[in-house]
Amino acid sequence: MAGAGGRAPLGLRRWLSSAAPAPRVCVVGSGPAGFYTAQHILKHHGGALVDIYEKLPVPFGLVRFGVAPDHPEVKNVINTFTQTARSERCTYYGNVTVGRDVTVPELQQAYHAVVLSYGAEDSRVLGIPGENLPGVYSARAFVGWYNGLPENQDLKPDLTCETALILGHGNVALDIARILLSPLQLLRKTDITDSSLAALACSKVKRVWLVGRRGPLQVAFTIKELREMINVPGARAVLDPADFVGLESAVKGEGSVPCFSRLGLTLADAPRPRKRLTELMIKTALEKPVEMQAAAAPREWGLKFQRSPQEVLPSADGRRARGIRMALTRLEGSGDSAKAIPTGDVEELECGLVLSSIGYRSLPLDPAVPFDSQRGVIPNSSGRVEGVPGLYCSGWVKRGPTGVIITTMNDSFDTAQSLLEDLQGGVLDISPSREGFGLVESILHSRGVRPVSFSDWEKIDAAEVARGKAAGKPREKIVDPAEMLRIIGH
Repeated sequence: MAGAGGRAPLGLRRWLSSAAPAPRVCVVGSGPAGFYTAQHILKHHGGALVDIYEKLPVPFGLVRFGVAPDHPEVKNVINTFTQTARSERCTYYGNVTVGRDVTVPELQQAYHAVVLSYGAEDSRVLGIPGENLPGVYSARAFVGWYNGLPENQDLKPDLTCETALILGHGNVALDIARILLSPLQLLRKTDITDSSLAALACSKVKRVWLVGRRGPLQVAFTIKELREMINVPGARAVLDPADFVGLESAVKGEGSVPCFSRLGLTLADAPRPRKRLTELMIKTALEKPVEMQAAAAPREWGLKFQRSPQEVLPSADGRRARGIRMALTRLEGSGDSAKAIPTGDVEELECGLVLSSIGYRSLPLDPAVPFDSQRGVIPNSSGRVEGVPGLYCSGWVKRGPTGVIITTMNDSFDTAQSLLEDLQGGVLDISPSREGFGLVESILHSRGVRPVSFSDWEKIDAAEVARGKAAGKPREKIVDPAEMLRIIGH
């Protein structure tokens, strides 16, 4: 990587020794993609000035609003992001919605380069009858609700049923199942919002099914999350041994058991994490629960495979969800490329709560920015937006909503590197002086928009931590943007 260690690359040294204007870079979005992009530019260019714009008053995106409350260690990256925001060459402007308060072309007038890192703000739809019935929610909205995302604060999910069904076999699906079934005394010690904790205290949900179209070898969750789910106190795992027939010998490398090809069996060459994950599912499925333990577990959860949702079934009065009809599937192909083909058989499952966890989706931000609505990404090459010099993208809006924070870090460094190479190669002309925030400020002022600074955020942060301390938790998130602005005297 050019300039990653030791001396600055030649082009950069030449820039440092000249009196050329400082490159002004604008990053849209203050989640992991935005902060990692800014971090890399600041680290590898001694003169660049980076401004980060965020539509909410508070920063950190999915680290704040997506990571499960009982996973505080994942949020430690906030310390690194805070260091970046406090750099004298970096400025944070919250409470500014790009595409509405200021357009992308206006940002391009103000900055030498603009990086779009605004993530995935929508959910993929199921596209089946009944998905708009009360009792059906997207995983994104449900996670936003218990994590204090302002737009989801009024969700009020109905938790009066005994059985919940989550469509999807990823880590987010397991997060939701864990939150629904975890003992309240564990959740009380986290930064889960007060209102969602109150709702969970009255929840009647005692059974959660996680349903996927494909088989055990195609689940998208990781072993860490599965182990956590298995270890939820007072909740027993119900996995059907029949779903794993033949897999045990395949895990041990004793052939791929052709008669079980419907499972998409090719474990001989599977990576070690996949083998270990499969072994843990098999062990959980085959373990006979001790009678006492089973009796003592008032709640249960399980995995259902090779079922594809066809319709959310309405209650007799048509006013809410009462169940779901699923097509049974068989697998064609194997491994991650296996496809689920309906067999013609169907099954109905009673449930009063349906959570769709089939993925997030990015939305177009501004008519001036190319957007592939089929794939939900901005068309780009190594982060360079196609056909628009000086415009870049990083994170989920660049590659689609996949991967964990480390994936986003590497992806963002890749985009930042493209931008630095363009600076060095003269692709980005920094000779015309750009006003940066000076120009944007007058635009925002004319539209009645007052940005929030990083030190403003630190006041909100201090208020949240103080409220949390009083309640014996790490923080009590403020969920209303108007209240956030009152705290900082806006």
